[in-house]
Amino acid sequence: MRRTILVLLPMVLAGCSQEPEQAGFAGLAERAGERGQLPYLQPGPDTGLAFPEDLGPHPRHRIEWWYLTANLRTESGEPLGLQWTQFRQALVPRAPGAAPEPGAWPLEAAWMAHAAVSWQGKHVFAERLARGDVGNAGGEARPFSVWLDHWQLEAVADNRWLLQVQAENFGYDLALAINDQPVAHGINGFSAKSDSGQGSMYFSYVDIAISGTVRFQDQAVEVSGHGWFDREWSSQFLKTGQQGWDWFALHLDSGDKLMAFRLREEGNPFVSGSWIPASGQVQPLDSGQLALSVIEQRDGVPVRWRIEVPEQGVSVELSAPPGDYMNEGLYPYWESPVDVSGSHTGEGYMELTGYR
Repeated sequence: MRRTILVLLPMVLAGCSQEPEQAGFAGLAERAGERGQLPYLQPGPDTGLAFPEDLGPHPRHRIEWWYLTANLRTESGEPLGLQWTQFRQALVPRAPGAAPEPGAWPLEAAWMAHAAVSWQGKHVFAERLARGDVGNAGGEARPFSVWLDHWQLEAVADNRWLLQVQAENFGYDLALAINDQPVAHGINGFSAKSDSGQGSMYFSYVDIAISGTVRFQDQAVEVSGHGWFDREWSSQFLKTGQQGWDWFALHLDSGDKLMAFRLREEGNPFVSGSWIPASGQVQPLDSGQLALSVIEQRDGVPVRWRIEVPEQGVSVELSAPPGDYMNEGLYPYWESPVDVSGSHTGEGYMELTGYR
């Protein structure tokens, strides 16, 4: 899960070798605000969403990320998958707009960015790290932008964004057209992550038209297709005992969309999601309305799944393409496109953590 990736990030950037405590998600759940005068804020069902402010950073919250996956096709019709993610983890909570604590080399927040391209059975991945407050990583709500060095996502007009990434053996320059209003998951945008109440604020843009150029090793190809953008933040880590995360975002050919995830733990996993119809109201899904099960594994990673939403007549199988789609960064996780078959057809993306 994307939050899993942030567990040791501040230690990496600070050059610290001390092992973290293991209480709560990252050993920090009971220590909110101890390094700053302000406490961390923890969102809940009554927090609500505000736009465009919630596109920007939340300095009084401990963890957050911006996350794009895309199912694209080349001019010859070949499928190409793409991912971009940027993370921020605060070490000290701070009021919005406030300056960092005085110091020549502040470390009040740590940033990390991931990028990947999957094409023709090959998967390439890159990772970048940065300290906050020294100029090479950050984000703004007005106008919207998120950057780490020369990797950046920025708004260039109303509902028009540009995403630029250049890694060692791949890169992309993409134009994104936001065609819908943000989808709030859970209750008023608060997405529970356990039966005991842990959770985060979570919204998505689920209908994004994408076009541009992808550079893959020694080739440059023109691509077009659609994407899914997630925005999430919290100050609460996962509870002790949750072992990993399985997440899915699907564009169905019917025009409907589905987001589903489960958090694995002993006993029954915590399951949640959103049914996003082509027209009508978004329906939050819980374990009584949504079922996820593994059909097939590849080298210990579940690569075929069944997802069922009985009330919507959904019983589909998801299949990852051949190949290895493990993002081999500091904290490895699987990130691959999937094909959808069964009661509905379509395509999407899945992210799996805690395997291997």
